Order: sequence, then C-alpha cells, then structure tokens
Amino acid sequence: MEVVVLGTGGGWAKAGGAASGYLISHEGFNLWIDAGTGTMANVQRHIALEDIGAIVVSHRHFDHFLDLYPLFLARWYRKEGPRLSGLPLFAPPGMFEHALQLEADLPLTFDPKAVEPGEEFHVGPFLVRTAPMRHPVPTLGMRIETDGRALAYTADTGPTVDLLALARDADVLLSEATWLDFPPNASPIHLTASEAGEHARGAGVGRLMLTHVWPTYDPMAIAERAEETFGEVVTVAQEGTKVEV
Repeated sequence: MEVVVLGTGGGWAKAGGAASGYLISHEGFNLWIDAGTGTMANVQRHIALEDIGAIVVSHRHFDHFLDLYPLFLARWYRKEGPRLSGLPLFAPPGMFEHALQLEADLPLTFDPKAVEPGEEFHVGPFLVRTAPMRHPVPTLGMRIETDGRALAYTADTGPTVDLLALARDADVLLSEATWLDFPPNASPIHLTASEAGEHARGAGVGRLMLTHVWPTYDPMAIAERAEETFGEVVTVAQEGTKVEV
C-alpha cells in the first residue's frame, strides 16, 4: 500500500501546511484517514475527490475533521454530474454528531459508521483494527493491514500499552510526536518524541515516521530525540511525503 501525507500539523499548521491527514491507497481504492484543515486541498494533488473510497476520522477534535465541511460542499454542490452521497465515514461514537455543528446537512453526502475503540472493520482491500488511545475523547488508534503488510497509526495519544499491542511488528508506525519535551503542568495526552521512539522500539516496528509535531519545533530536533530511544533512523513526515508499506 502507498501512504501519502496530506498534513502533519499538531493542532495547527505552518504556512503552506495542513493539519492531520493521510491518504492510503491499494488496488485502486483510496482511504482518507483524518481530514484536518487543509488536507482536502492536498488530496486533490493526488486523486479526484470522487475517487475517495471512504474516510476514517480518529476522533472528534477539530484539527482532525474540519475538512469534512468543504468536502460536503464539493460533493453535494457539483457543477457537473449527479450529487454524490453515501461516502462511508468511520469514526468513534459521537464524532459525527459533533461534526453536525459545522453543517446539519452532512448526512446528505456521508454514511456515518460508528466504531467503538477496539473494534475492527473491513473497507476496500483493508482490514482496519483499532485500539483505544490515551486522549480526552474516544480516539481510534489504527492498524491498517492488506496483503500481509501493516501500517500502525497512533492518532492522538499519550503513552499507553494499547499502542504497543496495536503496533506490534508493524512494517511502519506513523506516530504522533507533539512535544519535544513534556510541557509543565500538561496532561499526558500526547507523546514526546522520545516516547514515540520508546513505543516504536517496544512494539518492534520496522520503520518509524513522526507526525502531529507542534509547528514551532525544529523537525530535525524531533527526529534526533526519537532516534535516541528508537535506535534507528527516524523520518519526520511532511506534506507530500510518500511511503510504500
């Protein structure tokens, strides 16, 4: 499978960047994971909007789903061709109801499917296994499998043994690394770069790619900190990065 990074911003994006989002493609099927601000513009650099096969939103924080609104507009108010409806949208319970604050007519074009953290589902050629992550709202950590290959994605999380189980022996771990150092008085709802490296090493993953980095941090410093605990070369994702898994 091919992974294209659509956005990496932790909470917000640098100039020219986007918030969280990833496009995963295999056998002609396109799965969009997290639809943060600016990711819809970047999707269109790679595929047409009508070629999106399904969307998975990890949790109901706005930096992971705000672009559902412009996607609704593009699908429902098309200049040519029929209106598009029924796009599968997988998310934790309550996420879609939260998104209706943006636009009450979202059900006209999306087909919401609630996924309890810990459940698994099939979509296109992919088996998506999920696990509950350590975050203030229900959050899906994901393991996307196809043809004997596995990509694990942390979504947003603090340190948790559930991530170790989810990512066990994955070919690639796409891990959040929001912080360089743990902020004073913060809650452990995000990973530091060192913690991301520790989890990757503990899970025995093949490769580690970091994302959801706070935009004011130096990506090289983030990578170096994670390499100290992972013990291998670490990549910091950027918009447009492509990875074959």
